[in-house]
Amino acid sequence: MRLIVTEKNIAAERIAKILGNGKVKIEKNYTVPIYTFTEDGHPTSVIGLKGHILKADFPEEYNNWQSVSPESLIDAKIVKVPTQKQIIKALQKLGKDADEVIIATDFDREGELIGVDALSLIKDVNPNVAARRARFSAITKTEISRAFEHPENLYFNLAQAGEARQDIDLIWGATLTRFISLVSSRLGRQFLSVGRVQSPTLALIVQREKEREAFVVEPYWQIKATYEHDGEKFLASHKIEKFWDKEEALKVLEKINGAKSGKVISATKTQRETAPPAPFNTTAFLSAAASIGISTANAMRIAESLYMRGLISYPRVDNTVYPPSLNLREILEMLMASPQFGMMATELLKQKELTPTRGKRQATDHPPIHPTGVANKDELDAQEWKIYELVVRRFYATLAPISVSESMRIDIDTNGEIFFTRGNRVVEEGWLKYYPYSRKKDEEVPPVNEGDIVAFMGANIEDKETQPPARYSQGKLIQKMEELGLGTKATRHEIIKSLYDRGYIHGDPIQPTETGMAVAESLLKYAERIATPTMTAELEKDMDAIAEGETSHDAVVERSRQMLASIMLSLKSKQAELGEEIRAGIREDKIVGQCPNCGSNLKIIRAKKSRKRFVGCTSYPTCSTSYPLPQYGEIISLGEACDACGSPKIKVVSGKGKPWILCINPKCPAKEKKEEVSG
Repeated sequence: MRLIVTEKNIAAERIAKILGNGKVKIEKNYTVPIYTFTEDGHPTSVIGLKGHILKADFPEEYNNWQSVSPESLIDAKIVKVPTQKQIIKALQKLGKDADEVIIATDFDREGELIGVDALSLIKDVNPNVAARRARFSAITKTEISRAFEHPENLYFNLAQAGEARQDIDLIWGATLTRFISLVSSRLGRQFLSVGRVQSPTLALIVQREKEREAFVVEPYWQIKATYEHDGEKFLASHKIEKFWDKEEALKVLEKINGAKSGKVISATKTQRETAPPAPFNTTAFLSAAASIGISTANAMRIAESLYMRGLISYPRVDNTVYPPSLNLREILEMLMASPQFGMMATELLKQKELTPTRGKRQATDHPPIHPTGVANKDELDAQEWKIYELVVRRFYATLAPISVSESMRIDIDTNGEIFFTRGNRVVEEGWLKYYPYSRKKDEEVPPVNEGDIVAFMGANIEDKETQPPARYSQGKLIQKMEELGLGTKATRHEIIKSLYDRGYIHGDPIQPTETGMAVAESLLKYAERIATPTMTAELEKDMDAIAEGETSHDAVVERSRQMLASIMLSLKSKQAELGEEIRAGIREDKIVGQCPNCGSNLKIIRAKKSRKRFVGCTSYPTCSTSYPLPQYGEIISLGEACDACGSPKIKVVSGKGKPWILCINPKCPAKEKKEEVSG
């Protein structure tokens, strides 16, 4: 009997139906679905796992946070613990009777580790079973048939790299999380999470926030003039775009006051070609998804689902160059059947040659993300369709012609002062026709020529201020993490989600909470290495070296233990100061705003008897102002007052569904008005 092991049940079902030509029986083994069929007289069973069925953990004696010192975890033994006992039973029952095992998990470090762990469990009951690996990048008939006709050896180095990451993240995460939580007295469900990749990522966000806080706003002034030509009014800016002295701006205004017209001293047009974008790798895809309103974590979840359904290729990739083996014309011909995208595919096929764009990163694991099937819009929800459409349109853009835009600039002399206006329009759509996300609105300028006289309608001064550096969006943060070597294509979106879930950050653009600020600033102050990218990037390179067979799992894990030991020495020497600084940050997070009755702080309080939380005034009992709160979820103060009643607004992050923002005043006029409308 041949046993095929996949990463998830949906993949097992699809692969079985492809290989079994639809003639598949479904059985249950220890409640686990098993798909069976016969091929050339040879019986085959397919089982889907649930990702990792074994996890790295410490022995039970290390579980008590109070009695086991955090630093003892640094050199503790790591064991494999079953996470899916029913699946393991079914896997071993089938494996015992198998004469061949085909590992068909996702082809990357995580997938290879999942497959090798499954194989080790099978070998516990059937030591001599033959094992091979089916390597594919899309769950389509062509790809799956090819992969199973030409199986390969397992990539044990790749699995070892995945295991090294698992072990190192456990050692660092558990040791630092316990230490920080204990010194700041945050135990139980309120523990503070610290991690090898998570902490430097949080530090990036916090450092940007500190830059914004330290930013000194400077006033400046701009002069805008209104002109008219052939009945069409338009604005122009003074050639000095920023006046740092208001008196100078007023002098210019006085000089042109009373002017009736201006003379066009130049009217120039220039054309610019813009090349199509590179094919999608994971970072570019997640950044693009975030720009259309889908969080990075949600975008990856949707992409994995579309991949499992055979609609797009494997979404965890570094590659930005289509391999020669990928038949681009064949993909376009397939997409001609799409009601939404068929016409576009037909247009692209009319080109004599398909010359795709090439990005800077070329790898051999998987091709860039591209469509592999025609989706039925009625079978996808709104966000799934947006992601599928994004992938299709990006694929089209990489095969489309350049776009051409025309820039126009007009310079006008009014009483010796020069004003200018700019315009821009697309003259040849090219790839923008297929990928409109990058298209800016055309800005036309009036059709004037050098020497023309235009009517001057007046001018005014606008007060402006310099702006601090922008906060990171999720898309920009993913790009920054890749640039600095923080995490991998498979983990970056999860790290960002973890920061949200822990209540360290909120919003998009991303803003740190007071707790997030306190944790990151304390680590930067007392253990800078854990909060900066250099050390983490070094370990990432070490894990790459394991995958290439240049070093071993044990050597890299041991090096990471030594790094952590030196960090813990630094932290231990400053644990009292560190604990107090974090506690101070947490106290700040409990303050939600000012009391409308006495002006004191309103803070989150938990009742001693009922343990229910509410907002109360710090001047109690002098002031008894209080407000109820939701009893579940992380409460984040937004530092904003409600427009309707002036009470503080908060965000509630529950971990289930979307966060919501509310005014803490249950009698807020805006809420009452809403109830009247709904009633």
